[in-house]
Amino acid sequence: MMATEEYVTVTKNACKLCTPLGASLFFKGICGSIPLLHGSQGCSTYIRRYLISHFKEPVDIACSNFGEQTAIFGGEVNLKVAFDNIIRQYNPEFIGVATTCLSETIGDDVPMFIRKYKEANRDNKLPQLVYVSTASYRGTHIDGFHDSVKATVDILTSEYSYCKRENSINIFPGMLSPADLRYLKEIFNDFDVPFVMLPDYSQILDGSPWKEYQKFPKGGTKVENIINMGTAKACIEFGKILAEQNSAGKLLNKRYDMPCYNIGIPMGIHETDIFFNSIETITGKSTPEKYIEERGRLIDSYIDSHKYVMGVRAAVYGEEDMVVAIVSFLNEIGIIPVLCASGGKSGYFKDKIREMISDFDEKGIVVIDDSDFSHIETFAKQLKPDILIGSSKGYAISRSLKIPLIRVGFPIHDRINGSRILHIGYRGAQQLFDTIVNTLLEKRQESSVVGYSYM
Repeated sequence: MMATEEYVTVTKNACKLCTPLGASLFFKGICGSIPLLHGSQGCSTYIRRYLISHFKEPVDIACSNFGEQTAIFGGEVNLKVAFDNIIRQYNPEFIGVATTCLSETIGDDVPMFIRKYKEANRDNKLPQLVYVSTASYRGTHIDGFHDSVKATVDILTSEYSYCKRENSINIFPGMLSPADLRYLKEIFNDFDVPFVMLPDYSQILDGSPWKEYQKFPKGGTKVENIINMGTAKACIEFGKILAEQNSAGKLLNKRYDMPCYNIGIPMGIHETDIFFNSIETITGKSTPEKYIEERGRLIDSYIDSHKYVMGVRAAVYGEEDMVVAIVSFLNEIGIIPVLCASGGKSGYFKDKIREMISDFDEKGIVVIDDSDFSHIETFAKQLKPDILIGSSKGYAISRSLKIPLIRVGFPIHDRINGSRILHIGYRGAQQLFDTIVNTLLEKRQESSVVGYSYM
């Protein structure tokens, strides 16, 4: 009998991360930026350590350092001291303030605190101060990420009335890997079109070694470029789930009548075709030949290896939009995503997956949101997938059920290449396809009594 959804009062190994973590990651993608968590020191320490473990790079996150007295009487003084200390020690161009559970619970009015701080320092040159509400008991890390993108675009473009349109494109890629962001920049450069990508931590969180400590690693989206986002010709925003929600792209569309192309994360041929077609539509330029060749090689590899993947059963888990994108890719190569799981609860998850798979009901696909890894393992035991696809947090299930784990997304804590996993475009699909096929071949080879060495 198939497991049914049961209501429990605890979460066992959540399939999501805390909201201010997503905000902190986003703020790291802005040039000269310091993320500031308004709350207790433990929050910033946990998030800093978590990000370092994935990216293998130093990550500075400031904190307003709540104590017992602050928790009772409020954190206005602490936030002011935090601003003063950060400005004195770092002289940043941007400070992104994200709240934690504690400051949200006591009801700190952070926007008022920021207004008062600006008024008290009106004669001083202050960095851009952006606030986003990120209580961890409301939403996931991806909500914190997207809310921070929108808040930053909202605040930095709100005071400007742009007179003319430029030929640039705003790209909001979402929470992808540094390798993905580098690939996106390569694509736009090959199209020879100006662009602003927000965020851009492709160098900041995957850079070369330093001779000495740097307060601000090289890279990031420049503040002046964010301010000028209202002059762009169009926006491109990744995420089928995000397309149903309030977002930075929709804000610019409403405020400046700017066309916004809400497309899925470009994983696999179908979604990547949509991405390149969007750029062609905006720019009037043809896709460079190198990407047409990448597409051709990918199709050829599908033909070469379809017999190894056709009918394979997979369990996919992670952030909702990433799972939807992976499902689209799996569907086009013949793998059945028998279990699709996420800790998110947007309300759109199942419908978007159903859109990806025409014979969704016939294949008996199970979709669960607002889930944890205990819940996921219960279903996996019954559905018996051949492979797992998701972050390293699913390793316990992989080990328990003796199912290979294909690591994608965030976090990757038990391998060293989390920053360099390429998920998107024809090139990313090629790498993921090869990894999946070789993992299946290795599983077959290791379980063979012959131990063959020739396919």
